[in-house]
Amino acid sequence: MYYPTLFNDSFVEDLLDGIFKYPYDVKTKAEAHPLTGRMITDIKEYDDKYQLDMELPGFTKDDVKVELKEGYLVINAERNENNEEKDEGVKFIRKERYYGKMSRRFYVGKDMTKEDIKARFANGVLTMDIPKLPEKPAEDKIDIIDIE
Repeated sequence: MYYPTLFNDSFVEDLLDGIFKYPYDVKTKAEAHPLTGRMITDIKEYDDKYQLDMELPGFTKDDVKVELKEGYLVINAERNENNEEKDEGVKFIRKERYYGKMSRRFYVGKDMTKEDIKARFANGVLTMDIPKLPEKPAEDKIDIIDIE
């Protein structure tokens, strides 16, 4: 019997590769579980700032939350699945779209404030400009401990 092509060409290969490769030939958790979503990020350095570009396909601006917490820039993205099926006779054969939470964090320094960071979201890409803060000179302070 002939079945229509419901799966991509590498469905069986992907299934078997996951069994034989993991955990030996896997560099990241996202590669081990490719359907759990990724927050692919490019960071560029300019003379006065860093630019962070993060791909968040399928997310809206309202799905993304950015926090500055104890010197870390924390990016959270969350999407909820609507479990209501419109047609009762519809059954998913394969569902690869990711629903859930993803999070990444980057250290930007304890002196960074939220006013310093500029963020924009367009076409599924979060872009943030993070200024370079002037380096503080190293202190050659020596504390002498009194011995009793």
